[in-house]
This record gives sequence, C-alpha cells and structure tokens, in this order.
Amino acid sequence: MTLQQEIVGTAMQMAVVNLRLGQTVYCEAGKFLFKTTNVTMETRLSGPSGGGGGQQQGGGGGKGGMLRQAVGTAMQAGQRALAGESLAFQYFTSTGGEGTVGFAGVLPGEMRALELDGTRAWFAEKDAFVAAESSVQFGIAFQGGRTGRSGGEGFVLEKFTGHGTVIIAGAGNFIDLNPADFGGRIEVDTGCVVAFEEGIQYGVQRIGGLNRQGLMNAVFGGEGLSLATLEGNGRVILQSLTIESLANALRKAQGGDKQGPTGGLFSTNAG
Repeated sequence: MTLQQEIVGTAMQMAVVNLRLGQTVYCEAGKFLFKTTNVTMETRLSGPSGGGGGQQQGGGGGKGGMLRQAVGTAMQAGQRALAGESLAFQYFTSTGGEGTVGFAGVLPGEMRALELDGTRAWFAEKDAFVAAESSVQFGIAFQGGRTGRSGGEGFVLEKFTGHGTVIIAGAGNFIDLNPADFGGRIEVDTGCVVAFEEGIQYGVQRIGGLNRQGLMNAVFGGEGLSLATLEGNGRVILQSLTIESLANALRKAQGGDKQGPTGGLFSTNAG
C-alpha cells in the first residue's frame, strides 16, 4: 500500500501523513511539523537502507556484523555531510492504532508525492526531500565528469529507490514536463530543476560561446554562465522560484545586495 497522505495549503504547503499501526515514515531532520501522541519519534544517523523496513538491523554475525553496520552508517552519514545534507533522519512509527504526522518544507512553495514502483529511481535537487515511507531508500548521487566540467563544477543530487511514496518540496509553483514532448531536450535555469525520473539525462552547458553575445547572455541575462539540460523520455518537475532569486529579493528589500544590470554574476554583498 502507498502512504496515506494529503498535501494541504497554498503559498507554503504541508504534508499530513496518516500512519497505520506499525507503519514507519522518515524525514530529513528539520522537516517535522507535528504528530499525534501515539506516534513515536526516533532520530538516528542511518538511512532506511541501513535498517530493514525503517527498523534497526540486528547485529547479525556478532561483533563483525555490528562493525559492518557501524561502518555502513558512518559512510552514509559522511556521504550526506559531503553533499551538504542533514546528518540525521527522524523516524516516526504509529504504535497505538492509526497516527498522524505533519511535515513541511523550508521554502514557500509546493510539495509533491511521488510513487515509486521499483522500476525507476527518482533524482531530486539538494534539500528537496521531505519525507518517505521506510520502504523507500534515500541516497546521494554525485555527478561530475563531462557534465561537471562543462558546468564548471560537479553537482549533487538526492536519489530515491525502492517501492512506496516519497514527498518532495520546492520553491514557488511546479510544472511537469517531458522533454520528449519538446523534441527530446529542454534547457532550463540550473536553479529551476526540482526532480526527474531515471532515464532522463541531466547535464550542464555554458550559455553560448566566448563571444560578444555569449558574454551579454551571461552578464546581463541574469542566468550566469550555465544552463541545465534535460534529455530523454520521462517526467521532469521544475519550480518557478529559485533559491538564488529569493535570496537576492530579500537582500534587495533589506538594502543589501545591489545587483544593478549585471544580474547575479558580479553582485556584491553590503556589510
């Protein structure tokens, strides 16, 4: 069964999850909003792949098994730390009948529940993850190589595999697109990508060449030097508001950052 959940709200949505007896859902630390008293909360470093069904693995194999589990947990936490993600997860389990848990994102915007059937993974931007049932595995995908070089640096994505429901959040409003409906490829602002299905090729390319028009696009277009490219046949979720544009608007309202006509490329912070 999929996770029983309802996404409520408009400007800043929330997910209200109804848990069956014994059912477990987990979230990234900082995304929890409220719970009923019959739902237990446990914080730990291991993701669901480090504990079967959202429960801690037994120390099978004696000290050797316990050591392997400790090393695996440390590697998971270290990988998330390198990616700039939260070190810990919070697990919620209903222990006395049905229970309710609420979660929220960290930015004004939409939330979306994705259903995984085990055939395709989903990838999402950093910090998009809100919560998932314990049958969904959370991982980090480090991207680099040709994509990283063309964009100036590598990038980090969250990866979700397994079966069940995962809830993600973004900024502003969402739009669902399939590159196959637009000739097989779309180009978007690098900060607008929220999530996409496995099978979509995600890359980064420079805007134009090192000529007059290319420099005009980069300096005065407000997009910086790169665009994200999405190719293939599959679902893509984009957001209408980027974290950078929100931060710039807040700084401008506070009399801080003065961008002028050059967008964010040569912006300076006052104070």
